[in-house]
Amino acid sequence: MSADTQISSTDQPPLARTPLFDLHVGAGARMVGFAGYEMPVQYGHGVLYEHNHTRAQAGLFDVSHMGQALLSPKTGGADAALLMEKLAPGGISTLGEGRIRYTLLTHADGGIRDDLMVTRFGETVWLVVNAACKTTDFAYIAEALDGHATLEVQGRALLALQGPQAARVLARHLEGVDQLTFMEARWVGWRGYELLLSRCGYTGEDGFEISLPPEIAEEFAVALLDDDEVALIGLGARDSLRLEAGLCLYGHDIDLTTSPAEADLLWTIPKRRRESADYPGADIISTHLASGAPRLRVGLLPDGRAPAREGTDICAPDGASIGTVTSGGFSPTLGRPVAMGYLAADFADPDRSVHLMVRGRALPARVIEMPFVPHKYVRATK
Repeated sequence: MSADTQISSTDQPPLARTPLFDLHVGAGARMVGFAGYEMPVQYGHGVLYEHNHTRAQAGLFDVSHMGQALLSPKTGGADAALLMEKLAPGGISTLGEGRIRYTLLTHADGGIRDDLMVTRFGETVWLVVNAACKTTDFAYIAEALDGHATLEVQGRALLALQGPQAARVLARHLEGVDQLTFMEARWVGWRGYELLLSRCGYTGEDGFEISLPPEIAEEFAVALLDDDEVALIGLGARDSLRLEAGLCLYGHDIDLTTSPAEADLLWTIPKRRRESADYPGADIISTHLASGAPRLRVGLLPDGRAPAREGTDICAPDGASIGTVTSGGFSPTLGRPVAMGYLAADFADPDRSVHLMVRGRALPARVIEMPFVPHKYVRATK
């Protein structure tokens, strides 16, 4: 999950800084404006090194710019998980203790306000939303559930440790790491502080996110970085990693103009919620469920070495425009360009041949299923 890059200018408010700002600068990061924050896009070794290091060992990401909040029911009211189902089509009220659900805030027009993570603790839920959407998201949730629930925005830092060595490294610092599987969370202690540890992430690798008080964020990050297997990773590699994993970037691959059906996210809506159809935009989304969406998000493999960037037109072999690339770039893992975008449904079948209009040239490409690189999540065994 992420959002549009926003570069500072004289007519914009000053950019905020995360608790790890000094650590980034000291490590030689190139800082950019992103969702209202000064964030590291890469460090001295560059994006390619950071990408490959995460795939091979463990990458440490600062995602403290994202929004975190606790939703609690009013005394005697329905629990927060049930209340969130008024706003999101996910199966939230059926979550077990400490379980996480990836879900969507849908709009009355059937589009997506944001994608988010929801974790259940008793009658409360912990929310993590995208940085650029957090102010509007939290205002919308608070107003929609006014009188029924209390939303407490958290000023906590958030780190992500991702990669095949993440669990082994983190277990040296926190208890209970190996007891978590994908999409589970628990509160753990570290040097007298409470940390919220979850096993999830945005790279396709096994990994964790750690929510912690801002005053100890740098201390905890440095403790992890003392391990040679851990390296700081910036936004550049975060983007190439999530693209390889076929994961959506809010504001690019999903937004208010895309429905869950078009975005290939119907798996986030369980049968119970499809039948109840009692969430914002359910009438339009139900129509897409019954009759099919007019366009679909697909993976694309361009021929050659030229990447197809966001906004690239997708054409049929006869030259007719049939879609647009929403994310694209070079895949370090595959050693070739990859892209995702929206195609008219009639052209969205796997192995379909299309053309990408790159710099005025029609480059051949093939529609494929995503992810481009297999996910490596550690799932629970039955």
